[in-house]
Amino acid sequence: MKNQYNDLRQWLEQVKAIGELAHPKGADWNLEIGGVSEIDYKKRGPALLFDEIKGHAKGFRILTSSTNSARRLGLTLRMGADHNDASLVEQLRGAPNRWAAAAKDFDPVFVDSGPVFENVMQGDAVDLMKFPTPLWHALDGGRYIGTGAAVATIDPDDHWVNLGAYRSMLVDKNHVTMNIVNGKHGRTHCDKWMAREGRAPVAIHIGMDPLFMILAGVEVPTGMSELNYAGAVRGEPVKVVKSTITGLPLIADAEIIIEGWIKQGETTDEGPFGEWPGYYVSGTTQEPYLKVERVLYRNDPIILGAPPAKPPHDYSYMRTIMKSAMIFDALVSAGIPEVKGVYAPECGGGRMLVIVAIRQRYAGHARQAGFIASQCREAAYMGKYTIVVDEDIDVTNLEEVLWAVCTRTDPATSIDFIRRAWASKAEPMLRPGEPAFNSRAVIDACKPFEWIADFPRVAEADPVYLRELEKKWHGLFDIRLPH
Repeated sequence: MKNQYNDLRQWLEQVKAIGELAHPKGADWNLEIGGVSEIDYKKRGPALLFDEIKGHAKGFRILTSSTNSARRLGLTLRMGADHNDASLVEQLRGAPNRWAAAAKDFDPVFVDSGPVFENVMQGDAVDLMKFPTPLWHALDGGRYIGTGAAVATIDPDDHWVNLGAYRSMLVDKNHVTMNIVNGKHGRTHCDKWMAREGRAPVAIHIGMDPLFMILAGVEVPTGMSELNYAGAVRGEPVKVVKSTITGLPLIADAEIIIEGWIKQGETTDEGPFGEWPGYYVSGTTQEPYLKVERVLYRNDPIILGAPPAKPPHDYSYMRTIMKSAMIFDALVSAGIPEVKGVYAPECGGGRMLVIVAIRQRYAGHARQAGFIASQCREAAYMGKYTIVVDEDIDVTNLEEVLWAVCTRTDPATSIDFIRRAWASKAEPMLRPGEPAFNSRAVIDACKPFEWIADFPRVAEADPVYLRELEKKWHGLFDIRLPH
């Protein structure tokens, strides 16, 4: 598909054209923007572009709810806006594999400058308080400028550039924290730099095409740059500028970029912060910070906000759709036959619950699908429950899935466990100071293969006949009863 837009502002024009953009004015950065956004997520409302924010200059804006509808997410992925949930998941099947295969042909193109250089603050002139950074939740330990961020790091050996979704809290006008958990690509890069030089370069993109936020938060293959992957999605290379501060490539049409170096041993209080599973988990910890050496920003800059919280939150819908498609592809790539559906619902943050539907072909097929879905690269981090169901179950309908669990399983024989799997400090069940392990349950909620032909028949009318009746008696179903 032809690239539909190049930067966040053109994306906003597309979203406005489909009637999914609102312009709240006069909100307070102190809790109000976070609260209004939370209401919007739960109501599946429009994207919100806040302006005239209390205490800040007009034109210094914040965008939330960017990707939590099928139409907006479809636009962001260059798949068009004519989508509902089911059609978007369907179109995404196979797409991540195609993008990954094509990424090598889309190296970013270096240019001399770009819109993000319209304004420059450097050295003592750096003042991050110019930007209307929200206090998103009442119990947060500070104002988080980096939530929908794409943080650039680079491997010092092979120069592989990574963009990661790592949060950043304001410390003061020229210091921000950098919270990167163990096992993430950015953490690996920083650890290698520390061992070599005692410092690591970082560039935090605070506003940009929401595609970069998506790719920063999902499992792009190790060694592949999200810049290349984004080029494959767009169908054209990403334009970048080589930083004179860190040497990192900077997205030329970003809204705001914060640059600096993390130095060994320099840490400060960070958090607590409302995490994506829906809890305050990690409390206040010591995390690295960077002294900001330079800030680049466009005229009338836009912060891309994506604060997590109890699902549904800003990016839980996006993660659900992306993860569902990526895990589906991973199962197919691993050779699992007859995969009919995959869904990673928002209640599990797109990670902690994965549902797989198959058409059973051989003994052990369901367990094989469940174990691979539990431990494939796309699902290994912070997983918890994997449920495998037959193809007659709608994986997006939790009532149907739990009906299958209730009626097609024996608890003593249908559940297997994996211990000491990959968790993180965001795991609510992890006690402070414990290593970041959790366990996994793989639930085989398929009809027993050895007597599948004799399994009791489902007590329901033929779906085709029900559709005919619904059409014939449609007036009956227009009545809406109070809840």
